[in-house]
Amino acid sequence: MIWLLNTAVVLVTIVAMEGVAWLTHKYIMHGLLWRLHKDHHQPAPNQYLEKNDYFFIFFSMPAIICFAIGSADYSLPFWIAVGISIYGILYFFVHDLFIHQRIKVLRNADGVYFRAIRRAHKMHHKHLDKEDGECFGMLWVPLKYFREARKAGKMSM
Repeated sequence: MIWLLNTAVVLVTIVAMEGVAWLTHKYIMHGLLWRLHKDHHQPAPNQYLEKNDYFFIFFSMPAIICFAIGSADYSLPFWIAVGISIYGILYFFVHDLFIHQRIKVLRNADGVYFRAIRRAHKMHHKHLDKEDGECFGMLWVPLKYFREARKAGKMSM
């Protein structure tokens, strides 16, 4: 029965991380630490790494701390760290590999979900400055993008 509780903790943490990512993106990356995020919206040509990539360290610290606290007995912090890590992996695949094509894989992924995610992120990046942003989440986007993606998919058939 403990595996069920641990699985629930991991799943709840993954869901909660989308909220953490949204809040951090909107209020920290587009606020206090814009100077690190700016080059993600205004990239230099032929620049592979960005100052924005330092956020990886910021986002990994809670998982590292939770792993350190919970590894001895696989207590609650350990399973929270697993959820944070899974979210980080999902974020990397969706944001860096699928959307921004930092490594040329997943470029042929298609479907309503993928089209909606790509469109929402494109709408986020149409704003080159920190103000007036939209779509700060990564794995969940507003329903209007799913509706648009579904409609566009039917039109292409």
